[in-house]
Formats: sequence, C-alpha cells, structure tokens
Amino acid sequence: MKALVYGVEPEPFEPPAGSNQLVRNLAVSPVALRDIPEARPLRPDWVVVKPRLVGICGSDAKQILLDFGEGGRDSPLMAFCSFPQVMGHEVVADVVELGPEASGVEVGQRVSFNPWLSCAPRGVSPICPACEAGDYSLCWSFEEGPIAPGIHTGTSADATGGYAELMPAHHSMLFPVPDEVTDEAAIFADPFAVSLHSVTRHPPAPGGKALVYGAGTLGLAAVAILRTLHPDVEVAVVARFPAQAEMARRFGAAKVVAHEPRQQVLEELAEWSGGRLRRVEHGLPMAHPGGIDVVYDTVGKTETFEVGVRLLKARGTLVKSGVHAPGRWEWTPLYFKEVCWVGSNAFGVEEVGGVRKHGIEHYLDLVAADRVDVRPMLTHAFGLDDWRQAFLTIADQGETGAIKVAIDYR
Repeated sequence: MKALVYGVEPEPFEPPAGSNQLVRNLAVSPVALRDIPEARPLRPDWVVVKPRLVGICGSDAKQILLDFGEGGRDSPLMAFCSFPQVMGHEVVADVVELGPEASGVEVGQRVSFNPWLSCAPRGVSPICPACEAGDYSLCWSFEEGPIAPGIHTGTSADATGGYAELMPAHHSMLFPVPDEVTDEAAIFADPFAVSLHSVTRHPPAPGGKALVYGAGTLGLAAVAILRTLHPDVEVAVVARFPAQAEMARRFGAAKVVAHEPRQQVLEELAEWSGGRLRRVEHGLPMAHPGGIDVVYDTVGKTETFEVGVRLLKARGTLVKSGVHAPGRWEWTPLYFKEVCWVGSNAFGVEEVGGVRKHGIEHYLDLVAADRVDVRPMLTHAFGLDDWRQAFLTIADQGETGAIKVAIDYR
C-alpha cells in the first residue's frame, strides 16, 4: 500500500526562491511516499480501517517541517518512539477487516479514532493505574507488549497511521460516528478532545475571564468549548494570522489581539481584563493585580509563557498544551503571583455535565446535538499523492490562510 513514511531518504525537492525556513526544511526532511506492506491486525483483537479523511496534526507538521526549535534533542519522549513511522492520527475511517478476537465494531462501520497505544491495545494485563483511571495518555506501558515503542499511532514503527491507504487499530480505539455527523466534523474529534481535556481539568472561574494563546486548531477548539460549556466566561484570543483571528471572532471570542508586539499584547489584554500594568524600564510590564483567571497556551513557546504569566491573576493557572522545544524564559511572575503552571497531555475519559466518558464520545455527542460546529476550521484538503503541497500550505499559512489541512482519500 502507499504510505508517507518518516525516517527515510527524502524525495528530491527544490524550494522556490525566497521561501521561508519551513519550506526550505521540507527539502531535507526525512520523509517520502513509499510502498509498504498492507496493514494487518497487529494482534487478534485488532482491526484494519480504511481512512476517509485524516487531519494533519500540529505535532506532525512540526516534525515533518523540522519546526520544534532548538533544545529538544534530549527529550525523554524519544524512549517512546520507533522508526520508520507513518504518521496521521486525526482519522475518520471505515472498518474493513476484523481480527478473530475483535469486538464492538463491524466491517463497513464508520469510526473516529483514539490513537493512544496504551495497555489494552498492547495486550498488557492487568492494565496500569493510569489506564484504570481513564488517563490513557499517562499510560505506564508505551514500551510494553509485542508492539514497537510509541505513545500513539504514528509514533510506533508497527502502528502505522492515517498517511497510508490502510491502517491497523485496536477495537477499543474506535468510536462509531453517528450518521448525522459528517466526515468533516468527525475529523476534529482528536484535537477537540485535546482542548476539552485542558478545559475540563482546569476550568475557568464562573463569570471570569480566560485567555486562549494561539488560534490554530487547538486554540479555536478551546474557544468553542469555552463558549459552549462556560457561556458566562469571557474569552480573549491571541492569534498569529488574519484567518485565525477571523475564525476566533466567528467562534465567539470577545477579544482578539495580534501576537506581536508583545508590549501591545500585554497592554490590550490588561485593559480588556481589568489588570493593572506595572511598568519597568527594561523589559515587559506585569499586570498586578492581573485580570485573567486561566490561560490555555496552545503554542507552548517561551514568548507565550512570558506574556501569559504577566496577565494572570495571583494564583491563576497557565495550562500548557502546545508542544515546542524548551528554552529560557523570564518566569519571575510565576512564583511572585503563585501561578499554577500545569501541563495538559492529550485526552482520555473526561467529565462533562456530570457525565464521565471518553472525550471523543463527548465531542461526537456535542456535534450530533448541534451544540458545536468546528467544521469551518477545515480550510484545505489534498490527496495523499499531493502530500508535499499539503505541508507547503501549512508552512506558508500566513499567505494560504490554512487552519486545518487534511489528507482526503474520498
């Protein structure tokens, strides 16, 4: 079968003159379209699915565009990776083959996909305490069992992902998609669940103010979640590109500001939130008291942390879901205001409205009930043969207006 493989010799590509760094990176990235053996169930309780539509996750784009920044070479997560990889984990697909012990799904069924290679998919028994609690992204077993190391589909050499014509999946990783939910909506189940986890685990104060840093898929999903589940909370957004800013307003943000200059970001958001800026001769000001209860940082860069902690109230919360290489940042406000800086890693079983179930199931329910509609974020789609154009569209999103780019097999 045809697959986009990472960890191989790159295909020849000459970037156009004047290209930005990300476009130039694509010329040397170790990724190419290859023929590989057809996907088979990895264990007796696995199945094979045929992707319909596959979103390009921000982490996949960063990897293929070599956009993680400096300082990430000693990441401990490398213990949970194996190569070569076929990425792609934001998937809506059809079940085409069942392993002899697979249950709960049927051939021909349209499904959404939870990619975590936790205990059950790996055949680990008894399952670990994290999996027992529904915290699949914190599983203890990402190197265990007969499947090559990997935290989720696309990071394991064995569990190939949606940038291929077929892909394997454990039956527990699949959720039937209701008939009234389109493919274009179902493709957002994974990123929506990522932001749902951030909000459910670290909700804003009733009647308070929240800041969403970044207006890509995770940031815009966070806006939609906050407006749906916490309608009494005012939401501000920091957006890098005009298309993102327009979408943030469309999704209900009360205030949208450009990402730079940072001095202006601080001034505008302090005024919006009622924070009092304390200025210094050399450096950025700090709001004290601040006026924002929680910052959902979907970018994860030092520059965004520095702004977020300056705007937060004392004992506010900075939630990091964005992925980028580490770096030095001025974190004096973190301890001075006793800010809680917390990571938010993907998703699992979440509680919404007193109901506990998987975040993807919550999303499908919200869509089926017409409570959320994030389909406008899907701005571009390409066939697998046009994979390079898909990533070039992301690399130059200031010009293309791309928010979510997908591989479309239909």
